[in-house]
Parts: sequence; structure tokens; C-alpha cells
Amino acid sequence: QVQLVESGGGSVQARGSLRLSCAASKNTFSTYYIGWFRQAPGKEREGVAAIGVNGRTTYADSVKGRFTISRDNIGNTLYLQMNRLEPEDTAMYYCAAGSVPYYVLPPLREADFGYWGQGTQVTVSS
Repeated sequence: QVQLVESGGGSVQARGSLRLSCAASKNTFSTYYIGWFRQAPGKEREGVAAIGVNGRTTYADSVKGRFTISRDNIGNTLYLQMNRLEPEDTAMYYCAAGSVPYYVLPPLREADFGYWGQGTQVTVSS
């Protein structure tokens, strides 16, 4: 069973930065691809970034060049460094893991992730 616990959310002004963390149960990264999703009020949940077992990464177009996903394999922690934040980035951010077979890059589709954390809120003010 995979357990995921997010932290690091908060309030920040536009163009500021935040780093989200996701503590994962042991050996998660060697078995599952893992990623970040977000859901704004009134909108569907969308994929933000994912990292595969082999370290390859996938990003949503809206965050490319601003967000960076990384992981600490020893500490079993996933990170999302978010720079140049915009009010449109305001959302609940979720950490998720999955194991559906994929080709080259990890997926970023909600249906391909079976384990989810509880989320951490990010609010960006203009």
C-alpha cells in the first residue's frame, strides 16, 4: 500500500516561489511513477508534472519552465519547486502514484494514478 503525505502549501504573491513536498512510503519510487496534480475551485483536476522510475519527467505546458519536479530517493520525498507563480496556479495540489505501463515518459492523466495524498493548498495573490 502506498502512502503519500503532502506539505509545503501556503499563500504567496504573484511571481513568488513555493516548494511542495510529498513524503512517500518506502520503495515507492522504485516501483511507481509519481506526480503532482492540482484542482482549482470549479475546475477538473489536472496533471502538473510526473517523474518515472527511470527519472524521466513530464510537465503540463502551463508550468513548463516555471515548475520543477524532483525526488529524494533516500528520503522517499517528492518535491515540486514552483517559481514565478501566477494567480492561475491557485489550487489544491495533490501527490499521486501509479504503475500503468507506459512508453518513455510517465503519464500525466488522472486515470493512470491509483494512489493519492490528501492535498495541500496553494494560493497566489495578484
